[in-house]
Amino acid sequence: SLTGYIQACRGLMISAVCLGFFGAVFGLVGMKCTKVGGSDQTKAKIACLAGLMFILSGLCSMTSCSLYANRITSEFFDPSFVAQKYELGAALFIGWAGASLCIIGGIIFCFSIAENSNSAR
Repeated sequence: SLTGYIQACRGLMISAVCLGFFGAVFGLVGMKCTKVGGSDQTKAKIACLAGLMFILSGLCSMTSCSLYANRITSEFFDPSFVAQKYELGAALFIGWAGASLCIIGGIIFCFSIAENSNSAR
């Protein structure tokens, strides 16, 4: 019985959590300090995959928070909207900050593959 945009936000957040979980698992496997994962080149590729998963997780979360905030602000400033009006709360700002950190962390993971390929052994 929920409206479409709330179901879309919920689906995007669930996919962000799942992508973040698998990104964390691949990130642990792709680190140099673990024994699982094979050679250094394989670990670098796994770390890059973890970075891509974190970037996708951050984008899903950012899209979900932005979609919800857009709906809140459009309803708030609509004079013909008579139902209860909401304001932007702390959860949205925390969501935006977390999504930004996921994207930044994913970019750092993706650049770790360039560091591994250029370093002398």
